[in-house]
Amino acid sequence: MNEANVSTERRKHVRAKTSIPVQFRREGDETGTVYVGSLTSDVSEGGLRFTTSECISAPCRLILELDVPTQTKPIQAVSQVAWAKDKPVDKVMQYEVGNQFMEITSKDQERISQFIKSL
Repeated sequence: MNEANVSTERRKHVRAKTSIPVQFRREGDETGTVYVGSLTSDVSEGGLRFTTSECISAPCRLILELDVPTQTKPIQAVSQVAWAKDKPVDKVMQYEVGNQFMEITSKDQERISQFIKSL
């Protein structure tokens, strides 16, 4: 077997590269409803990735609102940061953040699934 064909991919879900508006805040944040906005880099049925100027480290939990263009209302979920890495952009430090959905309704999970299949 050719080792070049062996995948080290550990994800359970297919990722769709897409830029969707996402708002987030840290779970338990004392400021309440103050959300920070960003755009996703990719989305899957199990989570999403976005870039932000806010330093967020694993295993921080986030409250997410995902504005899927084919949906009339945002998809809401609680995620856990699985990983984060520095991503300098034009001399400004940005952070790429990978999230795993921890709490999401079955309806919102289905809405994500339908959106990914439509791409």
